[in-house]
Amino acid sequence: MNKTLLTGALLTALFIAAALLSYLWTPFDTETMNIAQRLKPPSTAHLLGTDHFGRDILSMIMVGARTSIAVALVAVGIGMGLGVPLGLTAAAHKGGWLDELISRGNDLIFAFPSLVIAILITAIFGPGAINAIIAIGIFNVPVFARLSRGAALSLWSRDFILAARVAGKSRPRISAEHILPNITNLLIVQGTIQFSLGILAEAGLSYVGLGAQPPTPSWGRMLADAQTMVALAPHVALIPGLAIVFMVLGLNLLGDGLRDQLDPRLKVIRT
Repeated sequence: MNKTLLTGALLTALFIAAALLSYLWTPFDTETMNIAQRLKPPSTAHLLGTDHFGRDILSMIMVGARTSIAVALVAVGIGMGLGVPLGLTAAAHKGGWLDELISRGNDLIFAFPSLVIAILITAIFGPGAINAIIAIGIFNVPVFARLSRGAALSLWSRDFILAARVAGKSRPRISAEHILPNITNLLIVQGTIQFSLGILAEAGLSYVGLGAQPPTPSWGRMLADAQTMVALAPHVALIPGLAIVFMVLGLNLLGDGLRDQLDPRLKVIRT
């Protein structure tokens, strides 16, 4: 295992472990306010200090990790679950009306960033984590559709695919049995990248009030609440900001490491 993959895996595992642990235990209740302890710096009582409501920041970070990971994971699952079949279908009908319809649909979605989609969804259904998931998931669909289409097109002219066609297999069956297994590595790597982007998107949506709503902790909303207190208590903004940075860094390193590990053409022999 290369160092990039190991570092990324450790950072990612740390936040996932914190998120899972938050279901069972946190140092303090994240919904309990203690104004007398507001804006306390890190100490033995509160390892990462307290926020403007006197809530323990470590507990907020742990539960916030749960929120961010859940939103990003489900959103990536939606994007992959819808985008990959669409991309494989477009590749199987290259040049046809179905390919053109899917490709232009991808272009249309790409024209609207996830934040704009979230604002539209929020205007109709109201803010919340579910709507953030839908917005980020919709934006992920064309990403996986384009990736799977491009990767599949490079395989349709290969000899083993031609042999499958001669054997009488249908295009959907060939896509499922021969194309998909050969592009799984690319999808896994892209999935980790989109996961990190989903974390950023969730934080951004929560920052502007369109993500998870109070009292559910969220890293983005922690940053939004702390923006006027940076000079008074910098740890209130610094800690959730670092949590986002290290979570995204871990996922990006994990994606790079997986790419080097799974694709023999990108492996580097280190002496």
